[in-house]
Amino acid sequence: MFRDLSLAYKTPLRISVLVVITAVLVTAALVARERDELRRDLIGHSENVARVLTKTLVEPMVHDDAWRAFEIINTPFQATLGDAVSQAAEIVLVLDTKQRVYVSTRPPDYPMLSDPARTDPEYATVQQAVAEMRTVEPMAMMSPISNKMYMVAPIVADGVRLGTLVMGYPSSIFTQRFLGLIQRAGLVTAIVLAVLLPAGLYFGRRIAQPLVDLAGAMGKVGPHLPEDLQYVPSHKGRDEIGRLGLEFQRMLSELRGKEALEKQMIASDRLAAIGRLTAGIAHEINNPLGGMLNAINTFKRHGSADPLTTRTLSLVERGLLQIKETVAALLVEAKVESHPLTRQDIEDTRTLVLPDAQAKDANFIWDNEIIGALPLPSTLTRQILINLLLNAVQAIERGGRVQCRMGLADDALQIEVSNDGDHIPSEKLHYLFEPFSLLSHDGHGLGLWVTYQIVQQMGGDIHVRSEPHETAFTVVLPLKKEHEPEPCTDAVPG
Repeated sequence: MFRDLSLAYKTPLRISVLVVITAVLVTAALVARERDELRRDLIGHSENVARVLTKTLVEPMVHDDAWRAFEIINTPFQATLGDAVSQAAEIVLVLDTKQRVYVSTRPPDYPMLSDPARTDPEYATVQQAVAEMRTVEPMAMMSPISNKMYMVAPIVADGVRLGTLVMGYPSSIFTQRFLGLIQRAGLVTAIVLAVLLPAGLYFGRRIAQPLVDLAGAMGKVGPHLPEDLQYVPSHKGRDEIGRLGLEFQRMLSELRGKEALEKQMIASDRLAAIGRLTAGIAHEINNPLGGMLNAINTFKRHGSADPLTTRTLSLVERGLLQIKETVAALLVEAKVESHPLTRQDIEDTRTLVLPDAQAKDANFIWDNEIIGALPLPSTLTRQILINLLLNAVQAIERGGRVQCRMGLADDALQIEVSNDGDHIPSEKLHYLFEPFSLLSHDGHGLGLWVTYQIVQQMGGDIHVRSEPHETAFTVVLPLKKEHEPEPCTDAVPG
C-alpha cells in the first residue's frame, strides 16, 4: 500500500522518518555519553570526598577518639557543601583493622564493634574487597546483589593501615539522575523535531512536486493528446528532474506536431481521393453532356420553330450549362500559362469583390504590401484570392468586417483573409475543403474546394483558424526560384 502512495506524501514521510531516527540516535548517543560522564563525575567526587575523610580520620583513630571520628563522618552530610553528590551517600562506615564497625552514620543499625555483614549481607562482598585491597587509593565497586555503589578507601598513617572508610550510595542515585537527563534530552529532541519536521515536510513536498506534476501530465497522455494539456516544468534546474521535465515538454511538442501532421496527411489523402473521384466523374459526365448541348444547338438551328419546344429546350439548355459549370469547377488544373503576379493583379481582385462588400455595408480592410512582380501565375493566384474574399463576404452579417493582408515572408507570398462571421466548430474544420460541403457559404460548396486544389498544385499550404468573432484563412505560396521579382510600373489605383 505504501508503494502506491503518491510521492507528494511518500517523500515528506521518508524525510520525516529519517529526521526522527536521526534525532533519536543522536539523542541516545548524547544520553549515553552524559550517563558515562555522570558516572565518572559521581565516582570522581566520591573519591575526592573519601580522600578528604580518610586524611581527617587519621588523628581520631590514632588517639582512639570514636566520638571525634563520628563527628567527622557526619559533618559532610549535615552541612551544606553545595554538592548534591556528597549528600547522596546513604551510609558511611569506618571499619577497624578487623573489619568491625568503628563508627557509622547510622549507629542504631551498625553499632560499634559489630560485623556489618550480619546487618546487611552485601557487606560481605565489601569486606572481601577490603581484604584484597593492595592500594591506598579509593576504589569504587558495585554490589552484585542490589546494584549499589560503594566507595572504599583505606585509612593509612605512616604506612600503617588504621582502618577502612566505606561510603554506600543507593542504586537510585543513577536512576534519578539518568531520568532527569533523559527528560532534558527529550525536551531538546522535541524542540529540534518541532523545527526540523515542518522543514522536512516542506522540502520533501518541494522535492516531490515536480515529479508529481510530471506524473500527472504523463497520465493525461493517451492515443490523442488533450487540447488543454499544458506542461510547464516547475523545477528549472539542470539536474535529472529538470532535464526530465524539459524532455517531457519537448516530447509533448513533438507529439503535437506529429498529431497535427497526421491530421493534415489524413485530410490531404481524403481530399486527394475525393479529387480523383470527382475528376473521374466530371470527365465521364463531360462526354454525354457535350453531346446533348451539341444536339440542342443543332436543333435550335435546323429544327422547327415551335414556341413550346423552343421554350422547353431553353430550359434544358440552361440546366445543362449549369451542370457544365459545376463539372468545370471540379476539373482544376494548375497548368494555366499566365504572366507573373503583379501588384495591379492583386488590386484588380479588390475592384472585383468591392461591389459585393458594399452590398453588405462591410468594413473592407485592405493591406497589400506587394510592390514588384512575383514569380507566381497571376490567374491562379487571383482565383485563390477572389474565392477567399467572396467566401468571407458571404460569411459576414450586414455591417461586418472583412480584412485582407498580403506580404512576403520566407520567400513565399502570404495571404490572410479574415472575417467576423459565424464561428466554425473545430470538429467541422476537417471537412471545410471538401466539395459540396454544407459548411460552405457559396451555392455549390466548390469555392473552397477549388481554392484548396489550386494551392496544393502550386506547392503551397492553406490553414484555417476559427474562433468566436474571427475566422481567418491563411495561404502560403512559395515563390519559384528560377524567377526573380521584377519591378512593376503599373499604376496603382487609389
